[in-house]
Amino acid sequence: MYDFSSTVALARDLLFNPNSFWRLAFLIILGDAVLTQLIIHFVPYTEIDWETYMSQVELYIKGVRDYSLITGPTGPLVYPAGHVHIHELLYNITNAGSDKYLAQQIYAALYVVSLALSCALYSQAGGQPNWVILLLPLSKRLHSIYVLRLFNDTWAVAAAQIAVFAYARGLDDIGTLLFSAALSIKMSVLLYLPGILVVLLRRRGLSTMTRLVVTMGSVQALIALPFREHPLPYLKNAFDLSRVFLYEWTVNWRFVSEATFLDATFAKSLLLAHAVVLVAFGLFKWCRPDGGVLKVIERALRHPSYPAGRAPTTADEVTTILLTSNLIGILFARSLHYQFYSWYAQQLPFLAWRTPYPTLMKLSILAAIEYAWNIFPSTVYSSAILCTANTLLVVGIWFGYASGRHFVSSAASKTE
Repeated sequence: MYDFSSTVALARDLLFNPNSFWRLAFLIILGDAVLTQLIIHFVPYTEIDWETYMSQVELYIKGVRDYSLITGPTGPLVYPAGHVHIHELLYNITNAGSDKYLAQQIYAALYVVSLALSCALYSQAGGQPNWVILLLPLSKRLHSIYVLRLFNDTWAVAAAQIAVFAYARGLDDIGTLLFSAALSIKMSVLLYLPGILVVLLRRRGLSTMTRLVVTMGSVQALIALPFREHPLPYLKNAFDLSRVFLYEWTVNWRFVSEATFLDATFAKSLLLAHAVVLVAFGLFKWCRPDGGVLKVIERALRHPSYPAGRAPTTADEVTTILLTSNLIGILFARSLHYQFYSWYAQQLPFLAWRTPYPTLMKLSILAAIEYAWNIFPSTVYSSAILCTANTLLVVGIWFGYASGRHFVSSAASKTE
């Protein structure tokens, strides 16, 4: 006779027992791997940038080392050298990019790896029920970015995920190398840097933080060695901070006029707002476990060779700080294109559970973000919804668990 109660008990265990997290994660990863294969087989591939990547790499293989001369069907090469090295390998594996099915399979594997890394981050940090990871495979847009569009952002995302995992475990040298690798693929990874600097200063001190920042620069120089004879075109194209995006592709600022979007004052205002919010989190949230930012700075200057923080950092805290730093950057980005969703799509449930909102509101925010990213082309309403939802997440983290749930629980227990 069928025992319904035992099934309920098993489901409850999978959904809520931290010890069963990886059993549930395994089922999700396996199921999503199957879903991804179904998408590849039944949903048509859409060409956007893959042929451009291959055309650019072909010029590199032929010996062109001046970034200003490397271009493709959709424009010039605007990504750092790590992107070139990865796509040179893909060029060779996929018969100069012509074997798109094999390319899709490679990206499918990358997607599954990224999903597993997300589960590892959630497990290591804790702070949310197991069932939250059921939300990870639900994004239509994210699957498209990986296996139907073959965007290069996905490689930077995976490298950044491993870097965050390493930093959360206290492996700062390894984390820095991995972060540098991610940065060499796409400049967007810089959004994590403010949070990384806070963690390194608190945990390692000013001297070690400076050494690791120098390491980041050194890794970039090493990866870019093939372009050393033309350094200025390389830096201008690969790390162009003044790049102006086309209004027609913006996902987040459609509700402002094109004139406003292209206005330099608008760009400067976003940059200022980005800096102000980061400074606010640094001043009032991210250094709270160590008694405040002034004490951290004082210790850093007085004893640069010692950690500027006093409280031990937890995986929860480090992960929360780094992902929040990334989210703040996305909120104030000059323009978000559809592939940029991959920068934070798998982080969103984690971040939602760092807010004090009720569960229904958390789920509503996540649904709103997914909805906005699936409207093409973007509209006044979809972009307004996206900006509002991203803002609600940042505000919620501010009033919720900006230093991780572990710190709030510890602080509360000390006052009892």
